[in-house]
Amino acid sequence: MLLLTLLRTQVFPMTVRDNPDELRYELIDGQRVVGEIRYRREPGVVVLVHTEVDPALEGQGLASELVEGAFRDLRARGLRVVPFCPYVRAWLRRHPEEADIVGRDPAVPD
Repeated sequence: MLLLTLLRTQVFPMTVRDNPDELRYELIDGQRVVGEIRYRREPGVVVLVHTEVDPALEGQGLASELVEGAFRDLRARGLRVVPFCPYVRAWLRRHPEEADIVGRDPAVPD
């Protein structure tokens, strides 16, 4: 199973793209959306609300790949991130080097 997963990823690398019309980052396998992070925009920040991967593909590290791609894009655009999603918060604990772009949610009062 692991060999097939690695082979599939090497032959058909997945990509992460922002789909602002749908307010989500998408993990694309060929032409198919296999994962997403729903978000909302606030001034200067993007609030990552919910992460989901196709249940048939769970356990392969795809959610981590999706979050990493979203962080890479948000960093490149100079935006801050609010990790509302429990999965994104857990991912950040494993990747503290990414915490420098974490911001606060302006929709939540102090």
